[in-house]
Amino acid sequence: MPNTRDILASASRHLQGLAGHVFDVLAISKPISPDAAVNLSKVVSKLSPLLGNLIEFNTVEFLNDQAEYHGLGEWQRQDPGFPDTIFVGPRIAPTPGFEIKAWFPLATEITARFKDSQAHFRQDQTCVCMLAWLPDQLIFGKPKIIDVCIVSGRSVAEARDNHYHNPPDYLVLEPEDTRTRTRNLQQTNTNGYKWQGSRQQFEKARKLVRSWGAEGQRYKTTPQYQALLRQLINRFPYRLDTNFAKMDRIVHPGIEEFKQRILGTTLHGLTVAQWSQLLFRRTDEAIRQAMAERFGIREADIGEILE
Repeated sequence: MPNTRDILASASRHLQGLAGHVFDVLAISKPISPDAAVNLSKVVSKLSPLLGNLIEFNTVEFLNDQAEYHGLGEWQRQDPGFPDTIFVGPRIAPTPGFEIKAWFPLATEITARFKDSQAHFRQDQTCVCMLAWLPDQLIFGKPKIIDVCIVSGRSVAEARDNHYHNPPDYLVLEPEDTRTRTRNLQQTNTNGYKWQGSRQQFEKARKLVRSWGAEGQRYKTTPQYQALLRQLINRFPYRLDTNFAKMDRIVHPGIEEFKQRILGTTLHGLTVAQWSQLLFRRTDEAIRQAMAERFGIREADIGEILE
């Protein structure tokens, strides 16, 4: 009988096999002119949330189509809920799951966030699956998975907290204990707080942190340590960091390697990084020329368009 790790391992292999897969969920029509291509290149990234969600939905269906899970249970999407996808089976515990993050790599950065507390991952039962996708014709066509990255959710949470937490300058705080509330009111997300006080206040805060001992700056999720951090929040000025926990800023080795691999992937004659620079930093004329050379997009008369 397979266990949680077996289910995660087999599902990871299936998900890794999605690289190169084209999802027949939605198609963006080929631009009718170079100017239309320029305009589409500037707005196609706005479709990313919609297409990303469609990819996530289809990923659950894809996993449930695998014969090895029949009779064991089924993959279910949680909306809302964490993680996005869980495997529900009567004999599989703890519940395996994947937090699925779709990434449109022509965007400036990986904007998805990962804020869930380390406490959720104590049994290492959840993985993060990042799916890098683009239209199969770069800015038009059907969504195509360029590559897949799967890493332990616990490793991402630990990397995030170790990267950000630096008291008293920067604090990562666990959510309050809300287990007695109804599910929709339970809190599982951490938050980041950046120092906003004066130099004199900072020296007082640093002295307080030193009084915590040699381990005072090492992040811990324990109630005792979190109480110490809340002393700082209550006594000194901090601001909530609205950019906290963006995947692109966590500095996780596996995610960083994946990012560089994607940016170096060649598509239609240029790397993804080169396409991004062309579409977002170069002139409209340069984009027109590239669309004509790579995709045969040219001016057409009205008769051809209406045929």
